[in-house]
Amino acid sequence: MSGSRAAIRYASAILLEANEATSASVVFDDMETVHATIKASKELQSVLSSPVINANDKKEALLTIFENQSDITKSLIKVLVENKRTNLLAEVSKKYIELYNEAQGVKVAQVTTAIALSSELEEKVLAKVKELTGSTKVSLENKIDASIIGGFILRIGDLQYNASIANSLATIKREFSKSI
Repeated sequence: MSGSRAAIRYASAILLEANEATSASVVFDDMETVHATIKASKELQSVLSSPVINANDKKEALLTIFENQSDITKSLIKVLVENKRTNLLAEVSKKYIELYNEAQGVKVAQVTTAIALSSELEEKVLAKVKELTGSTKVSLENKIDASIIGGFILRIGDLQYNASIANSLATIKREFSKSI
């Protein structure tokens, strides 16, 4: 839990600095890249959380990996290394994305499906989310979970709509168990 609070603090500070420098959208793009890169690499996650690897080596590796990012993003990396918080980089980037979207009025909808959404289906889901939220700014996040068998689970903030086959089967099972 303390990691989350620290990540929010770092993300808030970076958002404030980016807003003052009028480069919040540039840093947003950076944070999306940082988050995706770290989530895609188990090795990088291990390096960031390893107490054995020297802080200078971590800093050099991160600055090399993210050499095309803005100066604000690079300064975040340096601060996290100095404070021995490199393990928070993925979480800080995610929190920044959330804070930026919130500040811009963008609603983020999570769609969990058994397979990846096609672009046609993604457009239909986006249209439905815009209709439900009344917001014109909507971002869609697709998670793939084969255990739902088929259908989808749509989550917008605290609202969740479960139209998965696994949920339907569980409902049928409960109803069947009650009638015995």
